[in-house]
Amino acid sequence: MNVPSQPAPIRLPEDWSPVSWQSFNASQQARYPDQNALDEALKELADLPPLVTSWEILSLRQQVAEAQRGERFVLQGGDCAENFDECNSQVITNRLKVLLQMSLTLIHGLQMPVVRIGRFAGQYAKPRSSDTETRDGVTLPSYRGDIVNSPEFTAEARHPDPRRLIRAHACSSLTMNFVRALVDGGFADLHHPEYWDLSWLDHSPLADEFRTLAEGIGRSVRFMETVSGRRAGSVERAEFFTSHEALHLHYEQALTRQVPRQVGYFNLSTHFPWIGMRTTALEDAHVEYCRGIRNPIGIKVGPSVSAAHLLELLEILNPHDEPGRIALIHRMGATGIEKHLPPLIRAVGDAGKTVLWICDPMHGNTETIGSGIKTRRFRNIMTEMDLAFDCHRDNGSRLGGVHLELTGENVTECTGGARDLLEADLDRAYKSTVDPRLNYEQALELSMMIVRKHQNHAR
Repeated sequence: MNVPSQPAPIRLPEDWSPVSWQSFNASQQARYPDQNALDEALKELADLPPLVTSWEILSLRQQVAEAQRGERFVLQGGDCAENFDECNSQVITNRLKVLLQMSLTLIHGLQMPVVRIGRFAGQYAKPRSSDTETRDGVTLPSYRGDIVNSPEFTAEARHPDPRRLIRAHACSSLTMNFVRALVDGGFADLHHPEYWDLSWLDHSPLADEFRTLAEGIGRSVRFMETVSGRRAGSVERAEFFTSHEALHLHYEQALTRQVPRQVGYFNLSTHFPWIGMRTTALEDAHVEYCRGIRNPIGIKVGPSVSAAHLLELLEILNPHDEPGRIALIHRMGATGIEKHLPPLIRAVGDAGKTVLWICDPMHGNTETIGSGIKTRRFRNIMTEMDLAFDCHRDNGSRLGGVHLELTGENVTECTGGARDLLEADLDRAYKSTVDPRLNYEQALELSMMIVRKHQNHAR
């Protein structure tokens, strides 16, 4: 990996430290009954090796800056919440495959590099609307992700266990090591994109379109090598970055480090942390924590966010308007995006702020059907994605990425798509413990739609 040159000048907040967030209101935190056990786990965590490196973080920050200029497109995707028991080779490989397949489609159709950011190797914490959950008169702590407790509705499972912090680090490390091994071993070799196929292609209505695309890329690579007379080594591997919501602040603090020959602090648990909708209050500890780290930062932006609030957030998190620092991930819903997004686009543009706009068409379109199952209608996801391009174009902006909850597994959690899944199909393979995800086929269909929309706008 080429190490990018350091941005100059580097201006860091003087009134910040990795623990300064503790003086602020910290919402969405687990309540551990044994403080001594928590302190011991955090001390152990602080001594463990980092999960990512500062030069990888700086490389991503440079690529985000290029995406802000329209030179790259960001694909961010993965599980809504990772589970410890899914830290295995098959799940990780399939997750990597679907992201590679999507990026293959985007690279070919958009004619620009794609920044691949996985929602993995750390997405173990989840925000909840309530600290407790009640069933049949029994009240227990809410499930806050495997980093805190278990989803089973028992007192033992829902007990917040600080030792899970150590296991989250271990699973994240195993995931990243395997991803790096696959990538370095030629798993993403563009000479043979046909190797990326999953067995589902044999049954998918999109099979022919994808195979034609993959074969075309393979021929293009071989043609360029024939013309140049040398092997295009740089296309044998692909960079993958990690991301997760910076929710569990004790965990994030323990992996926030200074490194040799660099100034300031890096969150070395992930390349790209983001601040979720429930923790974007100006006085929230999550905003204070993210203010001081040098990672690129994502901010989830929903229909309740005002232009004034958003500009204040940008001033806190990026007071010097440094390129590559901020990505705004908007999640408005198919019925609300045309009303709520344009004023924010105009406000940010009028203020001259440098941001990367990313569309999350998932979270604004969640609904609960009569049986109590949460799902998302694929047509609403497609509609929000389609309207996002229009909103940016019509307001003098550019959509630079997409943020998706997806899996490489054969799940039935979102209705619709190429096979027109119905509500009756949800019970067949509904595996998520939190939010419904796109399956591999729906994810690939969405990537093809993004290409067609981008090409239509380019005409």
